[in-house]
Amino acid sequence: MNIINEAVLYFIIALPIGIVTGYLIRKYIAKARMQSAENEAEKILKDAERDAKAKKKEITLEAKEEAHKIREEANKESQKRRDELQKLENRLMKKEENLDRKADNLERKEQSIKDREKNLSQTEERIEKIKEEQTEKLEKISSFSESEAKEYLLNKVEAELDHELAKMIKEKEAEAQEKADKKAREIISLAIQRSAADHVTESTISVVNLPNDDMKGRIIGREGRNIRTLESLTGIDLIIDDTPEAVVISGFDPIRREIARIALEKLIDDGRIHPARIEEMVEKAEKELDQHIKEIGEQATFDTGVHGLDPELVRLLGKLKFRTSYGQNVLQHATEVSYLAGIMAAELGADVTLAKRGGLLHDIGKAIDHDLEGTHVDLGVDIARKHGESEKILHTIDAHHGDVEFKSVEAVLVAAGDAISAARPGARKETLESYIKRLEDLEEIGQSFKGVEKAYAIQAGREIRVIVEPDKINDFESTKMVRDIKKKIEKNLDYPGQIKVVIIRETRVVDYAK
Repeated sequence: MNIINEAVLYFIIALPIGIVTGYLIRKYIAKARMQSAENEAEKILKDAERDAKAKKKEITLEAKEEAHKIREEANKESQKRRDELQKLENRLMKKEENLDRKADNLERKEQSIKDREKNLSQTEERIEKIKEEQTEKLEKISSFSESEAKEYLLNKVEAELDHELAKMIKEKEAEAQEKADKKAREIISLAIQRSAADHVTESTISVVNLPNDDMKGRIIGREGRNIRTLESLTGIDLIIDDTPEAVVISGFDPIRREIARIALEKLIDDGRIHPARIEEMVEKAEKELDQHIKEIGEQATFDTGVHGLDPELVRLLGKLKFRTSYGQNVLQHATEVSYLAGIMAAELGADVTLAKRGGLLHDIGKAIDHDLEGTHVDLGVDIARKHGESEKILHTIDAHHGDVEFKSVEAVLVAAGDAISAARPGARKETLESYIKRLEDLEEIGQSFKGVEKAYAIQAGREIRVIVEPDKINDFESTKMVRDIKKKIEKNLDYPGQIKVVIIRETRVVDYAK
């Protein structure tokens, strides 16, 4: 459209210019040329008109083509928009239909829920009525009131819970025991192998060899004055029997026995045996033994690598050399516990120095328990505290028999080392009477539980086998019973090492072919 307007404008502008131009030419050119100019002007006018028409036609065609193109593009864009609108309208209609269907479904579900609630309420009323009728019938049939039936059911549930508890305990124990046993066996076996020690059972007598049997008479002295003097000064008994060339020194205090042995050997070497000389030799023996005890204590600290102990504690450690427990030398036992605890602490990443120190001092109270009242544990704690030991060491001494709750890994390791050392085959012994009494008490504990048929103490009292009645005790109740027996043994008996508790439940089915 713009092109047409431009063409028209061009035409309008060109026409006056041509007229004016002709007019001017005619005015200033000679009259003779007027006609020629007019002709020329007319020609020019015609040419201009022709050109204008051609240009107008061309411009018109171009404008029509451009308009056609624009119209086609507009139609295409309009059609595209109409298609998109149609698609959007279709989607909206589908969503509306879906929403209508969902609304219908929700209404149906809501109505269904209301119907179910109504039916459920009616059903609950019927169930409650039936329960009341059944309760009345059950009370008549069973002769149990509701409270009695509840009590019966509670008892039954309690029994089932005991069964489940025993089952759970057995499973958890088996799982934990499998892991713990494997690791414990590795650590303990390594510790035992690295600290293997010889054990010699201590006795309450010492034997002094004589150069000849005539020396026996000189030891006895006139009217027995020499032997009485020696016995009164040392507090021991001299046994002079028919054993050739030997005198037996008997006494329960190993230090006094050692003093008597040293003094008697000195008297025999000296040859002068009379009351005054005996007093002198006993005094020398006491001083010599005191120095020897100190050296023994120092050697024990050196061997175990425990340093910085108070001199009095070192002296008490030396006295443990002359103290026994169930026939086991206490100093040897203490050093062995120190080794074991240190090795296990190293394997577990615990404090090795603390474990070794606690192991060496755990039985220090036995050095004075003959002289003071109280258990060796309490006496040991008091001595260690008095001589500047730390609270951690005091705790290892206090807890090594399991009398108090363990507060550190090192205390547990000292207790384990104590049990291992005491439980070594041949490490300890006990009298026949106490041994038999312990076996009887062990069997009595096993027999004290309901459902036990027989109980036998075997392996020198280190194991008890309990045979239960299979119709009264099931497998899971056996698991609970073994724990109860273990706890009762730990509470009521004193014993070295550990005691294995085994419950045997055997079911036999017998029939005869005829």
